[in-house]
Amino acid sequence: MPPALAQERRYTIDDIYSLPEGRRAELINGQIYYMAPPSRKHQEMLSFLHAAIYNHITLSKGKCKVYPAPFAVFLCEDDSKYLEPDISVICDKSKLDEHGCKGAPDWIIEIVSPGSRRMDYYTKLSLYRSANVREYWIVDPMKQTILVYDMEHDSAPAIYSFTDSVKVNIYEDLWIDFRKLDL
Repeated sequence: MPPALAQERRYTIDDIYSLPEGRRAELINGQIYYMAPPSRKHQEMLSFLHAAIYNHITLSKGKCKVYPAPFAVFLCEDDSKYLEPDISVICDKSKLDEHGCKGAPDWIIEIVSPGSRRMDYYTKLSLYRSANVREYWIVDPMKQTILVYDMEHDSAPAIYSFTDSVKVNIYEDLWIDFRKLDL
């Protein structure tokens, strides 16, 4: 008789909620992925992007809401995919509750850290595409690039640099000028 295989532990949203204060993690299909604390440059990039988006929404009296991490996004009804994107823009307020966003945000931005590269470029791209996120940006400070996926129109990804002004596809009139970023 062959030896019994050890069963891999399947984590749930309860495991995420029972993490010690300050410990951040994401849950994808029963697996927990712990997140390292962000660097100063990461936080400056997050602040720059959040301010640009927030100001645009406020000045245009827009209906969308923008949330910087940590902000809970439950991509599936069964809570099997709990993520904390760096920036989430939600235009359908019925998706918002006291815990975060239930369902796909309209626009997600992930800022790549050395430990998140594979997750941001591959795993999350696939998750966000299958959940019908309309737009996904991967901002990579090491490469100084912005990869823009206009998933609503199924367009090929566009690549920009930190010397470009980047058009936000979910808005008619929002461009983010990365030349104004002071890292």
